[in-house]
Parts: sequence; C-alpha cells; structure tokens
Amino acid sequence: MAHNVSVMVVQADGANYALGTDLDQARAAVATISATGRAALAEMRRLVGVLRENETAPTDYTPQPGLGQLDELVSGFAVPASLRVAGTPAELPEGQQLAVYRIVQEALTNALKHGGPGVSATVEIDYSGTDVLVRVTDDGRGAAAPRGAGGHGLIGMRERAGMYGGAVSAGPRQGGGFEVLARLPLAKEAA
Repeated sequence: MAHNVSVMVVQADGANYALGTDLDQARAAVATISATGRAALAEMRRLVGVLRENETAPTDYTPQPGLGQLDELVSGFAVPASLRVAGTPAELPEGQQLAVYRIVQEALTNALKHGGPGVSATVEIDYSGTDVLVRVTDDGRGAAAPRGAGGHGLIGMRERAGMYGGAVSAGPRQGGGFEVLARLPLAKEAA
C-alpha cells in the first residue's frame, strides 16, 4: 500500500508540473492516480478483511496486476515510455507476474522522481533466455540527479526479484540516464 501511495504522490506532482505545458500528460497522470488509488483501496480492504475475526461482508479479491497489464501501465504512465517485448512470453505464476509489474512500476516512478523535466523511458521484457530480463532505462539526469531522501524503491525491487531467485542492479548509464535491470529465473507453476 505504501508503494501505491508513493506512486500517487509522485503522479500528482507530475500532473501539477504538466498542467501548464502538456494537458495530455497531466490527464494520463491523473488517470494513473485514480487507478493506483483503487488498487491501494483494494489492498487495504483485503488487509482489513484478514485482520477482522468475524468478517461477514464479502471480501474484494480483485486480482493483482500482472504481465497483461504492463502495456496499460507503460502507456498510461506520466513519463512518456515505450514497451518492447522480445522472445515468446512465458506463462509465469501470478506472484512472479506481480513482481515484474511492480519492478517496472517502481523504475518508472524513479524516472519521474529523479529524471528531470522531459525525461522519457523504455521498458524491455525479454523472454529469450532462461531468465525473464526486465530492463527499464530513461534518458534523464542519471548520475547528475540529486540524491533522494531514503526511499525503499530499489530495496523493494531487489526483494521482489529475490523472492524468485532473481537479482536487480540499478545505476546511472554511461552517457546519461538511468537503468534498472532485473533478472528473474523463468519459474514454473507448481503442479
């Protein structure tokens, strides 16, 4: 839930910035705020439902996002971004799909927060090896970006990838911009 609230704050800041120059980008940011807020509410309802002992009302079990929602995430994000997919998309367990989705979401959020004005990003998902390769690059400030105040985004990405035996590296790119690279072994669903 904290991630969703963080995304909403960053998107709101982006919408405010874009209002004076790019109404379409501002509208996209507001739409993302709305969708992310709904997802946060659904997560909160599930959490509260678990904590209540005698819950009689039906619980909202809205599915978490996965690979099928990546295109919508990338095309609707406040940072102009493109999605490229290489190889044959693999059938991944829901949890691993959510991990990939959240890694992309956090990397795009970081591009928005730290990339500077006019930043754009590219999201690449590659299924051609034994791992799912997730690469998010931006053309922002990279090493010149001011240090943020102790967020948990990169830690969260590493934890999500680590749950599936994967790893994440992140840092400024040579020549400018920033790159997040995640590798997650192609997990098979339990039979």
